[in-house]
Amino acid sequence: MRRSVPLFLALAVLVGGAAAIHAQAGKGAASTDWSMNATIIEACSCPMFCQCYFNAAPAPHGGHEGHAQEHFCRFNNAFKVNKGSYGATKLDGVKFWVAGDLGGDFSKGQMDWAVLTFDKSMSKEQRDAVAAIMGHVYPVKWNSFTTAEGTVDTWTYNAQMAHAALDGGKAAEVKLKRNPNSNTSDPTVIKNLKYWGVPRNDGFVLMPNEVEAYRAGDKTFEF
Repeated sequence: MRRSVPLFLALAVLVGGAAAIHAQAGKGAASTDWSMNATIIEACSCPMFCQCYFNAAPAPHGGHEGHAQEHFCRFNNAFKVNKGSYGATKLDGVKFWVAGDLGGDFSKGQMDWAVLTFDKSMSKEQRDAVAAIMGHVYPVKWNSFTTAEGTVDTWTYNAQMAHAALDGGKAAEVKLKRNPNSNTSDPTVIKNLKYWGVPRNDGFVLMPNEVEAYRAGDKTFEF
């Protein structure tokens, strides 16, 4: 079912951005050398800036017309690997998608659900490698974590905009545009903020969110 955003969120600036992350953990679960440098086009249902990076619960939603507020963070993360390897498996240029919901309270490291979608061009070895690395990038527990296959046929990022689409937007889409309230023509960037289990990143580029949608399966949402 397609879910429409509550009015107060439709009027708010929604979080989105792209940041180069550097995941490097020497040894994987099976003592495999690996490293990954990737850029993520990311968006979620929280008002900007996503409070999940500072709290143990997402922003509240709803609470109008007699309905109780609901806490969730429904997200789309479109990855592009700039350079990476897992053992002998090269990951340079690989694209994949992670969508899901962090749930209402993740103070104990328990999230709700996530779907990792591999691009159809990825080999089995690349899929196994990405699945293993994602366990280090997101070192949490999920009530449900599944995989799927699709085509990340749009992945574009520059100082003015970011756009990613899965299966032409039929499965998922993120569309962001440059923050119009910056002092200069440069993008707005948050520095020195930890991204999950990643040891370092180049910063969070903040862009207002025009489209943030997951349209596949039975847990669809759109903001």
